[in-house]
Amino acid sequence: MTVIKQSMIQRIQTIYLFIAFTIAAVLTNVLSFFTTEKDGEIFLFNTLTHNSVLLKSVGVFFVISSILSIFSIVSFKKRQNQFVANRINILTNFYLLSVLVYVSLMLPGEMQISEKGIGIYFPIAIVVLLVMANKAIKKDEDLVKSVDRIR
Repeated sequence: MTVIKQSMIQRIQTIYLFIAFTIAAVLTNVLSFFTTEKDGEIFLFNTLTHNSVLLKSVGVFFVISSILSIFSIVSFKKRQNQFVANRINILTNFYLLSVLVYVSLMLPGEMQISEKGIGIYFPIAIVVLLVMANKAIKKDEDLVKSVDRIR
């Protein structure tokens, strides 16, 4: 009777999820989303105190994204929960992407100096990492099912 047992660190999806967490929680506080003459550089912590409801939602949804990534990492024994958490996280990041693109397109460009930062592309990178993690989770699930079928 062979039991496939891997620790949390040995699985590739854990690495993908940890990188997604790092982007959502750490890099958003280090690299700016955009720069305006009025507000200066806009980071994650600036969005939470901004007047705009859309920018406040960006901060909240990045926090939700990082929490979902951590939840998915610690629920490594329940692959179905990981898969669902990643799907919700993908939807969260699509919302973030759409709001960040909308806000960046609405930045005034003629009268004031505005600059788009690299932070706008973070949701794209997170979605790619989550899709790769879901593929690895599905691969693990198929492997476990095939072993159960042999028994």
